[in-house]
Amino acid sequence: MASARSALPTGAGTFQPLRHRSGTLRDRLHGYTKQTLGAGGSLNDAVALPQGESCAGWVAVHAIDFYNDVSTIWAVMAEDPYLDSFRPGEGFPSGVEYRWSEGSGRDATTVSVSAPVYIEKVLQWIADQINDETKFPDDDDEAEALRVFQTPQFAALCGQIFRRLFRVYGIIYSSFFGTLEALQMAPHLNT
Repeated sequence: MASARSALPTGAGTFQPLRHRSGTLRDRLHGYTKQTLGAGGSLNDAVALPQGESCAGWVAVHAIDFYNDVSTIWAVMAEDPYLDSFRPGEGFPSGVEYRWSEGSGRDATTVSVSAPVYIEKVLQWIADQINDETKFPDDDDEAEALRVFQTPQFAALCGQIFRRLFRVYGIIYSSFFGTLEALQMAPHLNT
C-alpha cells in the first residue's frame, strides 16, 4: 500500500529553506537576526525590532524564519518509517483527530488526515503563501513591499501562518522531543 505522504513535498526529498533575495528589504531585516545570533547575542536581541524599521516587515521576515526552523526539524522527523503507520484521522498525541480543508468557499471540503499528512499540508500551504509575491513581496521596491506588509490582509495571513506553525511546533515538541534529544537536536527546538 502506497503512503499518502509520498506525494507531499516536505517528506519526499531534501528540504530547501525559503530564502530572502539578496539586497531586498527582507534580506536586510533578516541580516539583523543573523548578526545578533551569530555574534552570541541573546534571543531577545534577535527578535527585537531594529530602530527605524517596519514592524510589519519584521513580522514577515520572522514568519519565514520560523517556517524554515519548523520545516527543518520536521524534515528530519519525516524520514521515520513509524509515521507511515497512521491512518487518516489518527495522530499524536493519541486521540487527536486532524482535519484539512481542500479548496475554498462553497467548494471547500474537509477531510480527515493523519498527523504527518496534516503537518506536511500545513507546511506546504505556508510555503505557497510565502512564495506568492503578491502576499510576501521580495523585490527591490521596498515601498511596495512595505505597502503590502502593512495591510490588514497581511496581518491576518501572518496570524494564520503563526497559529499553524505553533500548532505544528507543539505536535513535534510533544510527540518527538525524546527523538530530538537522542539526535542532539533538542537545542534547536528550544531556540
